[in-house]
This record gives sequence, structure tokens and C-alpha cells, in this order.
Amino acid sequence: MNPPTFRPEAAADIEEACRWHEARRPGLGDEFLDGVGEALGFLGVRPESAPVVHRDVRRQLLRRFPYGIFYGVIDGQVVVLGCFHARRDPRTWRSPR
Repeated sequence: MNPPTFRPEAAADIEEACRWHEARRPGLGDEFLDGVGEALGFLGVRPESAPVVHRDVRRQLLRRFPYGIFYGVIDGQVVVLGCFHARRDPRTWRSPR
């Protein structure tokens, strides 16, 4: 499978979370990005393994961090729509930014 495609909002979510973690402890931002990469690698092998959480949108949880990657599979391609903390209200994610 091809590498995932990121919507601009998703890339911004990941960058923001990385900066937040890095500000808490140097190196933690890189560890967060490693967790995102691990989750995305799994999706590359089994894109339809994560549960559907809204219509055709799926959520893959990160192993170490309480974040979810929200994505869709379009024509066999993983499209990352967003990434945010598990305690964040999903309705705010679906709202226009």
C-alpha cells in the first residue's frame, strides 16, 4: 500500500501535539512522532482493522500516547483526516475549523 496522505488539518494536529509534548520534556515530541509512525505503519498493512467511529471514518489509537488517528480508506489509500487527544470531544473535530 502507498504511504498515507495527510489532510493539512491532520498534519497541523500532529505538529501541534509534537510541539506540546516536546515543551513538556525534550525528546518527548520525537517519541510521540515515533508512536504516530508506528500506528501509520500498522495501517499500511491492515488499513481496515481499526473500528469505524463515524460514517466511513476509522480511529487507530496510538500505543503509548492517548491520541487517535482518524482516517478513511479511499480507493485503497489511507487518508489521515485528524489526530487528537482521546479526551477531546469528537464533535469538535468534525466541526469546520
